[in-house]
Amino acid sequence: MSIILMRHGKPDHYVPGRVPALAMAEWCEAYDLSIVQDLPPEKSLRLAAMADYVVSSPLPRARSSLAKLRLEPAHTDPLYSEVSLPVIKLSYPHLPPSLWLALLHLLWFCGYAGSVESLDQAKQRAALAANKLIELSSRGNVLLLGHGIMNKLIARHLRKSGWLAEKHASSRHWSAAIYHPPIIS
Repeated sequence: MSIILMRHGKPDHYVPGRVPALAMAEWCEAYDLSIVQDLPPEKSLRLAAMADYVVSSPLPRARSSLAKLRLEPAHTDPLYSEVSLPVIKLSYPHLPPSLWLALLHLLWFCGYAGSVESLDQAKQRAALAANKLIELSSRGNVLLLGHGIMNKLIARHLRKSGWLAEKHASSRHWSAAIYHPPIIS
């Protein structure tokens, strides 16, 4: 009855050069449509094989990661999708996408959401996702193939619910966190 939160593999998406903040909306849209380019490490294959029930985000990078693990999800749900980044309508300066990603994430964590889901809304969605995973764990070990930030928010709610972390969530591709039910309920 464990819950395994696994992040997708490395997406086949790269935009070279420098772009304005306004172009990041298109960058993020293309990223959301990308599939993974790498193969899972042996450790990820072993963890995935432990799953009795598999759930996934509907985004292609999550679904293609499952295919590389040779698994089909029993259930896909946007509840497990990654958070969206806010858009800033600036045509200057031109920065590398990786720097814009860091800045947009920082702004989002500091409270700026613009027209996308806020941090508080994402936390509420993560609580719903964690509760759904806890419910599904009655069927055995559950594997969620998801995304970096949402997996971390789900992990936080699992810990608040008394679940014990064998391994904490990481931001690396193919990383996994394992949670066990509370010893005393």
